[in-house]
Amino acid sequence: MRLKQHTGSLMLLLAAVIWGSAFVAQSMGMDHIQPFTFQALRSLMGSLALLPVIALFGRRDKKAGRQPMPRENRHLLRGGLLCGLALFVAINLQQFGLVTTTAGKAGFLTALYILIVPIYGLFLGHKPGAALWVAVLIAAAGLYLLSVTERFTIARGDFLLILCAFFFALQIMLVDHFVQKVNGVKLCAMQFLVCGLLSLGAMFLFEQPRADAILRAAGPLLYAGVLSSGVAYTLQILAQRTTPPAIASLLMSLEAVFAVITGVIVLGQVPTLREIIGSALMFSAILIAQRGSPPRDAHPEPPDTEQC
Repeated sequence: MRLKQHTGSLMLLLAAVIWGSAFVAQSMGMDHIQPFTFQALRSLMGSLALLPVIALFGRRDKKAGRQPMPRENRHLLRGGLLCGLALFVAINLQQFGLVTTTAGKAGFLTALYILIVPIYGLFLGHKPGAALWVAVLIAAAGLYLLSVTERFTIARGDFLLILCAFFFALQIMLVDHFVQKVNGVKLCAMQFLVCGLLSLGAMFLFEQPRADAILRAAGPLLYAGVLSSGVAYTLQILAQRTTPPAIASLLMSLEAVFAVITGVIVLGQVPTLREIIGSALMFSAILIAQRGSPPRDAHPEPPDTEQC
């Protein structure tokens, strides 16, 4: 059992590396294509990348004699539409924010959803502990250092990324609701399909996609679509079967750290001292919030978002 837990931890660590470096892929893709175009193609690729996983699990369920109920299909359709809509807003805000923000800063600003989710829970009657409020105060200080200039202004890209964190948090709450009723991989594929189609419509309305530009962005698109969505999400599902939620959430939150590291290595985006201190405070807040979150009794299929 201990070996399985170690294997699961390694899987989640690899997933965090993929998710963190996906911020760099998104930044590189913007050198060639516009935001809606990138997210439309990336999301549709992500949905297609999950089809083999769905087929594999489908064969396993068939052998076990499990068949989806009509009610489950209705929940899947409704959940896919709602989660896909929230994801569409979140990832496109993130993509537009990356136009003027470094990959490392984007990773930490997006990670605000980890703190926002329990705050949303207040409206559902959840009672967060004192650790959450301590984490929020520390995150506010980190956010100030990361995004607020000496003139007390916030750059447009940073503001979009903070806003996207609220929509990612909403998407996580929606997924957390529907994943209890449907297969998690199918839900993720469905939400990516909805998000991709909505982004495709926005692409044709507001942008002028060109085939040659899309081909030049093929590498970042494949990385963000296939690896970040298909491979990393599959790793997460397999890993969380044997990994306790507290350890899993801690490992997955490392994506923000890997976003900074890959941004420095690949793009040469060296953070300032102010940004380093702000990132350290943000990461500390994430750890405190996760340690203060109540553990779940079971290990359901995980909902994840930018991580889907």
